[in-house]
Amino acid sequence: MMIITLKDGSKKEYAQPMSVLDIASDISEGLARVATAGELNGEVVDLRTVVSEDSDLNILTFDTPEGAGAFRHTTSHIMAQAIKRLYPSVKLAIGPSVADGFYYDVDSETPLTQEDLEKIEAEMKKIVKEALPITRFTKPRDEAIAYFKEKDEPYKVELIEDLPEDAEISFYQQGEFVDLCAGPHLMSTKPVKAFKLTSLAGAYWRGSEKNKMLTRIYGTSYTKKADLEEYITRMEEAKKRDHRKLGKQLGLFMMRDEGPGFPFFLPKGMILKNTLLDYWREIHTKAGYVEISTPIMLNRQLWETSGHWDHYQENMYTTVIDETDFAIKPMNCPGGILVYQSEPRSYRDLPLRMGELGLVHRHEKSGQLHGLMRVRCFTQDDAHIFMMPEQIRDEIKGVAKLIDQVYQLFGFKYHVELSTRPENSMGSDEDWEVATDGLRSALDDLGLDYVVNEGDGAFYGPKIDFHLEDSIGRTWQCGTIQLDFQLPLRFNCEYIGADGEKHRPIMIHRVAFGSIERFIGILIEHFAGAFPTWLSPEQVRVLPISDKYLDYAGKVNEQLKEAGIRSSVDARAEKIGYKIREARLAKVPYMVVVGAKEEEEGLVSVRSRFAGDEGQKDLAGFIADLQEEIKTRTAREVTVQEEEKK
Repeated sequence: MMIITLKDGSKKEYAQPMSVLDIASDISEGLARVATAGELNGEVVDLRTVVSEDSDLNILTFDTPEGAGAFRHTTSHIMAQAIKRLYPSVKLAIGPSVADGFYYDVDSETPLTQEDLEKIEAEMKKIVKEALPITRFTKPRDEAIAYFKEKDEPYKVELIEDLPEDAEISFYQQGEFVDLCAGPHLMSTKPVKAFKLTSLAGAYWRGSEKNKMLTRIYGTSYTKKADLEEYITRMEEAKKRDHRKLGKQLGLFMMRDEGPGFPFFLPKGMILKNTLLDYWREIHTKAGYVEISTPIMLNRQLWETSGHWDHYQENMYTTVIDETDFAIKPMNCPGGILVYQSEPRSYRDLPLRMGELGLVHRHEKSGQLHGLMRVRCFTQDDAHIFMMPEQIRDEIKGVAKLIDQVYQLFGFKYHVELSTRPENSMGSDEDWEVATDGLRSALDDLGLDYVVNEGDGAFYGPKIDFHLEDSIGRTWQCGTIQLDFQLPLRFNCEYIGADGEKHRPIMIHRVAFGSIERFIGILIEHFAGAFPTWLSPEQVRVLPISDKYLDYAGKVNEQLKEAGIRSSVDARAEKIGYKIREARLAKVPYMVVVGAKEEEEGLVSVRSRFAGDEGQKDLAGFIADLQEEIKTRTAREVTVQEEEKK
């Protein structure tokens, strides 16, 4: 008798082995119809997988990330089959599912275009209509290599040759199409009815710039046409919010070929950046942090001690000074440790919270660079907290509350992930267990829901990641809390305890914004460039109706500036309607129109991005209201949507 324990704790008994799909059917025919994969004893498997012993089983549907992954992985194979039907000479590389979709890397002598995508989509529809059964089989290593050599698929041959000698080499077949794949996949092509090929991009084979550039075809798929249409609408909205486009339009930042991956902040962008940093300093001072600054370049010995030279060197920029190897810092942590060691520490000094807005450099591959989201130099809003073991929970909870405060201010929802020990790690099993339990306990104390992300921790310790959700539903990993027993050990950090003996502190690495540059990119897209007034580089634009009122406009502007408000005058000889339209396109929160009546009575006519025409106001009263809005960092609700015509 075989006992199957389901996700809800209920049990099913079977007298003989059963496939995952058969078990799903036994539970409910409706469940079987929507099932896409199974989770067997914690491992994602095919519906066709046969269960032959007592097991834990969860039937996965499209509503789960793993279930959606199986559905979209199947779609990538449908796309590959369509490509091979249309362009038989194309060589196939890999085609995994990814968040919100899938891709397939192909090697095509003739570059594929947007028109090709339409043809491929049409052929995919035929394959879906054919309702081809999908079967799985295996081959011995030599046979598998010979098969793909005969098919002239060199990338598949290379993949097999790189597999361990004892690896199971599995294939999936649908109709005439056979692909090397570990799965899982659906039972047939029939369910995949709502899909869209979205874009083309270049991608180096196996992610190495030394290899050939392949064509990457992106797409997505859903179980329902309505969900696909919703996704397409969301992506169209995302294009409108693209921070690269808005950054240029609003004069915030630029990228140049002279410094690929190294952003230039323009005057308005610097105002935005400094306003964020002022806020950072304010909340950290209140939370008991001190601010430090450490050198941008330090010698090899330091990075060997920290472990970065061995574990992170491929991402580091190095140089030689006075016959000594140096590295530009990819992280601020080792410098922070040197500050900790600069004087003797007592238990009375702990916890010691040291913040640093440190500029770091990391070598990102050129193909991965993306505006401010993926750059080669950025400012990390780092902090390192040195503490005693009994302070772990409280400190982690304090950091989590601070990060929550930041995200609440900008209107972000978020979810939390606990990432555990990776394969490439250092330290004892005991230390990792204590560190992981410390993070888990703090999250439990706070009552925060979280998911465990196995094996995705830093090489020196487990971490908590905060994934924020923006205004159109995309998620971004920003805030993180990393608990570290290893670096204090490697650097021999100490403090004198209440017992008069030497003890080793425990260290927290944490960021709230993450990368300031990336956070600015996220904010640009989240707000579509229309920042809350306190954050806007330009808060008020004074618009004289004609040249006759330039003097009064100048006086209004001066009073605004004296009150600490970022304002300017549009002194161009243009019609007022044009000036208003230009100010709206520049996302300025407030427009102040001045003419004869305003000058005579010492008033201003106020238009806002939030409510449109707000009528005439006393200048002193308008300034007082605006100062309060800025001081409290209020995000006014938009009640009027004005069409922005170019």
